[in-house]
Amino acid sequence: MDLGDILAENAVTGDLRASSKKQLLQAVSEHAAELTGLSAREIFDTVLQREKLGSTGVGNGIAIPHAKFPGFDRIAGVFARLHEPIDFDALDEQPVDLVFLLLAPENAGADHLKALSRVARLMRDPGRVALLRATSDPQALYHHLVEGPASNAA
Repeated sequence: MDLGDILAENAVTGDLRASSKKQLLQAVSEHAAELTGLSAREIFDTVLQREKLGSTGVGNGIAIPHAKFPGFDRIAGVFARLHEPIDFDALDEQPVDLVFLLLAPENAGADHLKALSRVARLMRDPGRVALLRATSDPQALYHHLVEGPASNAA
């Protein structure tokens, strides 16, 4: 699965300002709503419910919030690089500054897991993460997310 299939260039924010986990999730939910046609409130509420099951802050300053939606017909992503790291209740208790929101159809099963795995693999690449942290330019961020060797991995 190629990240370019689920992440549009206009789905990348390079300097998001948020002071809390809730504010961050609201901001990425609003951005996702503009791109997907889902309501921002539905995205926010569903992602927040998922967070109550356990934080999607996976460590190393990275969070991958995700949720499934009835009637949604594709897998879509939104990426944000935060202006300043914030507390996200991450597994390693480190603040988060890179967030990849993943939205999927309710019945996406294996495809949702493949997309989640693909994003997680990319975000485990120290070189790629360093590039993402080194720029706030949305076009450069998009390029670092979808181009290069990691995007060709299965």
